[in-house]
Amino acid sequence: MVYSGAVDRIIGKPPPQTGDIVIVADGSEKPIGWGLYNSVSMFCVRLMQLEEEATRDPSCTLNIEKLLETRIDAAVELRRCLGLPSASTNAYRLVNSEGDRLSGLIIDVFGDIAVVASSAAWLEKYRNEVENCVKRIKGINHLNWRPSLDILKEDGFDTSSLKQVQLSALPQRTKVVENGIAYAVSLEGQKTGFYADQRENRQFISTISHGQRVLDICCYSGGFALNAAKGGATNVIGIDSSSPAVELARENVILNNMDPERISFLKEEATEFMKNAISRNETWDIVILDPPKLAPRRKVLNNAAGMYRNLNSLAMRLTRRGGLLMTCSCSGAMTQSGLFMRTLQSAATMAGRKITVVREAGAACDHPLDPSYPEGRYLSNALLRVL
Repeated sequence: MVYSGAVDRIIGKPPPQTGDIVIVADGSEKPIGWGLYNSVSMFCVRLMQLEEEATRDPSCTLNIEKLLETRIDAAVELRRCLGLPSASTNAYRLVNSEGDRLSGLIIDVFGDIAVVASSAAWLEKYRNEVENCVKRIKGINHLNWRPSLDILKEDGFDTSSLKQVQLSALPQRTKVVENGIAYAVSLEGQKTGFYADQRENRQFISTISHGQRVLDICCYSGGFALNAAKGGATNVIGIDSSSPAVELARENVILNNMDPERISFLKEEATEFMKNAISRNETWDIVILDPPKLAPRRKVLNNAAGMYRNLNSLAMRLTRRGGLLMTCSCSGAMTQSGLFMRTLQSAATMAGRKITVVREAGAACDHPLDPSYPEGRYLSNALLRVL
């Protein structure tokens, strides 16, 4: 990113418009690289190629169509090297924004459907070029373009001009498989419709659940709960405040021919459920807490930290002494601040418990990160032993 405050002057008549290709130079006008301009965003330029890259590979220089083709092909190849898709998993992230060097672009694949999440003004300008690249990918038959309206507004884009176009008739629902477990996915659901970032963490739960009683709080469509049941848990309960989410989770039990006496889902607000369970002196061997994003911005971080502390304190009290709590934060502000572990320690003190960290993880491997863009790190997943 080139922030607007770092720009000394803009050379050119007429001046560039949002989405135009520009060259970025240093104070002596020596080129640094090229990128896509935004006349109103704090992200003045999203750099696409540095000067040394452009010199080494001139085929993409100042050519956004060729660059998109090259970067998306590279993303496909990386996923192929990671074994995605496979017979046991056909839900995964194909493009992870800055991690795949396409700032603002996310593409999740669910079977033969590609869901494109656009969060940068330049993507709306070059939407046709992106769609053409996606159409070329083997196995993709449908495309769902889902603009991230709030982020696009922050990027200065007039969202009233958005159009709704699909490659072909798109179903509202689809079915995918992840680590051998089938899921119904609502393409009108949260984010792109399915959280592929927790895939490896869900699979880990399946390896430690045999013979255990498991509670999955904020379960959405039941990913952790279903993995626990697959791993041999004796009893699994999933809690979510969203009726559509609970309906999806119950549908997934049927899809996987699981015993509804052993795995069940309840529509309840997380805090209320936990307080009521504590009043009944209930505990579980394994508790999973994966709340929605509580700190969308740094300015609300302190308030969000209090909410994370309170939720985790309740979850710890529901974990039997010696049991395990897998707790998560998908708030980038929380993860990048380094506050999450301190918040968990504070929650343990509040709950009258002692915790030890057994495992720390982030998003699955199909969510690559550019180390020069630490803001791309957002998911924290900690497995705690609660004493």
